[in-house]
Amino acid sequence: MADPPDDPGPAASAITLSDSERRLLVALRDLTQGPASEEELAATTGLPADHVRGSLQRLRSKHLAVVDEQHASRPVLTARGRAAQEVGLPERRLLRFLTDLKLPIGPEDLPSGLLTPDERSPAIGLLRRYGYLAEGVPLRLRPESPPASTPLPDEIALEAVASGGVDLATAGSGSPRRRGLVEVERTTARRWAASEEGRQLPMAAGNATLQGAVTPALLRDGGWEDAAFRPYDVRATVPFVTGPRPHPYATWLRQFEEILVGLGFSEARGPLLETEFWNGDVLFMPQEHPARSIHDVLSVEGVVGHPPAADLLEKVAAAHEGRPLPGESRPMSPGWRASYDRAFAARPVLRSQTTAVSARFMAANPEPPFRVYCLDRNFRRDAVDATHHIEFAQCEGILGEEGVTLRHLVGVFQALTDALGLGELKIRPSYFPFTEPSIEGYVRHPRLGWIEVFPGGLFRPEVLRPLGVRVPVAAWGIGVMRLAMIALGVDDIRQVYDDDLGRLRGEES
Repeated sequence: MADPPDDPGPAASAITLSDSERRLLVALRDLTQGPASEEELAATTGLPADHVRGSLQRLRSKHLAVVDEQHASRPVLTARGRAAQEVGLPERRLLRFLTDLKLPIGPEDLPSGLLTPDERSPAIGLLRRYGYLAEGVPLRLRPESPPASTPLPDEIALEAVASGGVDLATAGSGSPRRRGLVEVERTTARRWAASEEGRQLPMAAGNATLQGAVTPALLRDGGWEDAAFRPYDVRATVPFVTGPRPHPYATWLRQFEEILVGLGFSEARGPLLETEFWNGDVLFMPQEHPARSIHDVLSVEGVVGHPPAADLLEKVAAAHEGRPLPGESRPMSPGWRASYDRAFAARPVLRSQTTAVSARFMAANPEPPFRVYCLDRNFRRDAVDATHHIEFAQCEGILGEEGVTLRHLVGVFQALTDALGLGELKIRPSYFPFTEPSIEGYVRHPRLGWIEVFPGGLFRPEVLRPLGVRVPVAAWGIGVMRLAMIALGVDDIRQVYDDDLGRLRGEES
């Protein structure tokens, strides 16, 4: 026969109780006349009333005590009602004055100390309702009015409330509660008893300390062998933890990229710190273009920029100055009719458009076909408002192969609009220095109205030929943050970067 299991003893099933909790639980177990009130338990244990209330609630949370709550309400006099009992209700003071005067009097002739302006009209109205005053002015008692000594309805109500409380529904017709003379006092009577678990719970003897966990110290000195541990209560409440999750904007960006990949595009990356050459020159933006001034592009101090390969630099310089490209006999266009500044081309700037990534890609991969996108950050010196920010994300894309036209670009915009559920798409002509023809696509924001999100066009030859590209290339720079505003239900572009955990969890702050 197998040996019986070792008896764990009382210590193994004991639970941590403070001294006041222990004393109260013992008192609850000793009750013989049914549940006890908090006041009775305070008298039995000698504990302060606030300690009794707190300890009882903790015993209840540990399922060791139960409570029966009885709610009651009764009318009591307010400070205004007590004052009215002392000096008389306004209608009683007016009735007393008119009875003593025995002559008609106009309301405006009443003594100033008799009634306040707020009391005068209600007092007159009540005395007329009770049959003491005749209609109209001057004020005069009716011959058939009740005796002045008869208690008024609200006097009866106040006296009844003051003498012990009655139901206001039977306390007169003058609505003393509406007049602020009476209020309802609500009380809760609690009577406590030990629960079944509380009656059966073995408690550690005396002031023994119960351990909540096996600590390294207990393991080192062997104290765990003689220690008493409290049991694990699976019903105890625990903090609600939501766990980590991606930011809604980051999640939406991944979904947007999945759509582009589904349309056959692959990702390209480029540096955030660029030079004027890749940020603008190679895109056939004139070096004196307003968008390249200090009011838009952010320059970087303390960094030395490096020019591109010499042959590419000369090709771009020739396109800007309206000269034939090296090895060619005729210029592509008149250019910008200004000399090209090679030192300016090496100036370092923060990238203001992801089109720079497209230029770098085509310089390294000029042979078609290619479908490429870059979804990344850009920086501009911009006035921050509901639709503009100094830092913004842009999705650049290029589609290069034989036969590409503007209709293919509009088709990409329409496919993105449909996939994102943006509703109607509107296309209008536009202008950009490096595309011709150029268009802008607009979608409607629920509150901000029509906003421009799909700028694009076909790259000009002055962009493509210096890079060695011989096929038409459709290009765009989508304002993905504005698209995210619509998808996420955000009215202000600054809220896209929201870091308030309460709002991100959907809790209103």
